[in-house]
Amino acid sequence: MLDLNTLSEFSRGNCISICTFLVPANLLVTILTISLVALRRPSHQVWQSAGIASFFASVMILHVYTWFQIGVVMAPTYILLWLAITCLAVNLAAIVFQRRYANNPSLSNNA
Repeated sequence: MLDLNTLSEFSRGNCISICTFLVPANLLVTILTISLVALRRPSHQVWQSAGIASFFASVMILHVYTWFQIGVVMAPTYILLWLAITCLAVNLAAIVFQRRYANNPSLSNNA
């Protein structure tokens, strides 16, 4: 059985390691998603990259909420929360942009 209290303690106890991995992972995979859309790569590649980035961002949000559970209200918690929400929003916007303008001839360089 999954014990959320133990999982929260693990998250808070290994905060430095978790954040050391999640911050660059969020940024790199989000930049990859933006790059794939800019290069007009196929939809499945954009979706895969956005899915991985959204997973990392969701894990970071859950990690920050473990700190909110015990009442830690400091600048780093809000900065990490802002970063994760921004990455989620950018990935969603990239998917919407790619779906809306993928076959639009007015945005093509060949016109």
